[in-house]
Amino acid sequence: MKVVRRFVTAVQQGDQETIADLLHPEIQWHQPGKNRFSGTKNSSNEVFQMVGGMFEISENTFALTDIKFLGLNGDTVASVLHFKATRPNAVLDVDNIDVYKVKDGKIVSATIYSDDIDQENSFWGN
Repeated sequence: MKVVRRFVTAVQQGDQETIADLLHPEIQWHQPGKNRFSGTKNSSNEVFQMVGGMFEISENTFALTDIKFLGLNGDTVASVLHFKATRPNAVLDVDNIDVYKVKDGKIVSATIYSDDIDQENSFWGN
């Protein structure tokens, strides 16, 4: 729980150093949908490339605006997070359920679920 709390807080604050420290180099990150960022990322470098692309598309407006819930089950933490972003003629305003698995103080996998995948697909495009 502590690792994930530190991670989502770092995401909210834009603390890249802490984020990098908490992601396992070979993390498996599962991003939902049918858009340019969907699919499995197989390393922390691929996750950073994805997020960098999200900032680029959103003109640096992509933000984790609320950490609504964190729940622990063994080495897995489920979270409800709210994200917002804007770009010309489009707004992203969505809750996600992110499920993180932690091993030896590092996040080794993340599976993301979107409350509104159609909104995400439309916002991020192909």
